[in-house]
Amino acid sequence: MSERNEGALKELTRIKIKEPRQYQVIMWNDDFTSMEFVVEILIDIFHKDPVNAEILMMKVHKSGSAVVGKYPYDIAMSKVSEALERAKEKGFPFRMTVEEA
Repeated sequence: MSERNEGALKELTRIKIKEPRQYQVIMWNDDFTSMEFVVEILIDIFHKDPVNAEILMMKVHKSGSAVVGKYPYDIAMSKVSEALERAKEKGFPFRMTVEEA
């Protein structure tokens, strides 16, 4: 007798996992928001280390804007909302936008 399971049907199912679309968070320069506040936001909300936070802050300051991260839409919007709420509490006219990467 054979040890094979006669008549058994194996079904192969292929599941395609689609990566979520990525959105870039853009930070814009203004003449009123402090550099310290921008670095704080980059460290606390965008999880940048202090050195890279300083580098990004200077890029925003010198070129007018910089992409500070790429995330799925919900995460990008959540981070921007948190950053803008903190800016509002401190009275800064801080600006960030989200656009498809």
